[in-house]
Amino acid sequence: MSTTSRELGASAPGVVTVSFGERFAQSDQFDAVFHEGMALVERTANYLDGEGRRDARALKSPLTVVYATESMRLTTRLLDLASWLLIRRGVRDGEMSSEEASRRRSRVKLKPFGRSAHIKDYAELPAGLRALIEASFALNDRIVQLDRAFDAGVAAGPAAAAAANPVATQIARLRVAFSR
Repeated sequence: MSTTSRELGASAPGVVTVSFGERFAQSDQFDAVFHEGMALVERTANYLDGEGRRDARALKSPLTVVYATESMRLTTRLLDLASWLLIRRGVRDGEMSSEEASRRRSRVKLKPFGRSAHIKDYAELPAGLRALIEASFALNDRIVQLDRAFDAGVAAGPAAAAAANPVATQIARLRVAFSR
């Protein structure tokens, strides 16, 4: 194995730490997640402005409060997800610095409220709203995982990455020991 190999967390001279976040942001997979997120925002807006209004009017009084609460939680969650996606795309496209992205990212809350399926009368909500809520939680879960992966290599630079990857630390130590 040469010293130009790319290994996460290796801190030996000549070894380059590969940032998952940077590579992922440049990939087609990021574009797919971005478009999926923005399409979900658009579908939700269309539903809540159209069919969702009709569905809400047809509900009995106690369910209207549950509908209003869950639709507000849904839109809040989607705004946070869209913000995260836009921040990551902005960094990728050079529209903002990593420092500015970090400041903006600190205001984005990816920890969702409790899962709606545990709410009393959730099953009585219109199927369209429930489908959007479930899709938003699925997207949220994916973005939370991506966010952790983005931050893993950035947390404290190579030292944090090495601490997160003990195998790479051992390989780096072996290289130092055998290069003498």
